[in-house]
Amino acid sequence: MTEKKVAVITGASSGIGEATAKLLAENGLIVVLAARREERLKELAEEIKSNGGEALYRVTDVSNHSDVEELIKVAIENFGKVDILINSAGIMAHSPLKNKRISDWDNMIDINLKGTLYGIGAVLPYMNAKKSGHIINISSVAGHYAHAGGAVYSATKWAVRAISESLREEVAKDGSNIRVSVISPGAINTELLSSMTDANLRKNYEEFYENFGIPVERVASVIQQVIDVPADAAWNEIIIRPTKQVQ
Repeated sequence: MTEKKVAVITGASSGIGEATAKLLAENGLIVVLAARREERLKELAEEIKSNGGEALYRVTDVSNHSDVEELIKVAIENFGKVDILINSAGIMAHSPLKNKRISDWDNMIDINLKGTLYGIGAVLPYMNAKKSGHIINISSVAGHYAHAGGAVYSATKWAVRAISESLREEVAKDGSNIRVSVISPGAINTELLSSMTDANLRKNYEEFYENFGIPVERVASVIQQVIDVPADAAWNEIIIRPTKQVQ
């Protein structure tokens, strides 16, 4: 079993997941990268290794329970443990409810909500067995504030916060020493907008992010700080917005 901390990161092929993987690897953690796009994962793993870090990747669809279970097993088989799980995979397919984009609703529920649950379910037995671990879930400011066009996305991100708080209470009662953190970013420049199938809303959001969005590295630095808190304490919930973002 390695002495270095091992972090499993979903949604690692871009955005917050990718930036976090690079930063954690730079700071000496072993990163296990998960996403659906193998070429992106391969490139990222090679980049991390070329910079002196340690990385392993596995193609993973977080909406598939078996995929997520196998991801955690691969991490355990290769490194003997998982110290940190970062549930970063997500999509933001905004549209008015009247448009009835059911496939978008299903995809957000499957990836944002079920994907987070599957990650937690897969890693908990291992963390419980060694009486330590850290689960970091990515929510959104949309999990604090709902608005027209974002009903289902907000619902999934509100649910991530609810799941995180319930999990925090459960592991505290169990005395398992597992830490739980939920991070809610505001306008961060990621590929989230590419998941919008409503062209009109997407155009509006592209303008908003162009004016207000900040780099993904801002969230990655927060995640590193959350990890670095001494093991007897946890930052349970953090909101990070651009300074000039109102809501």
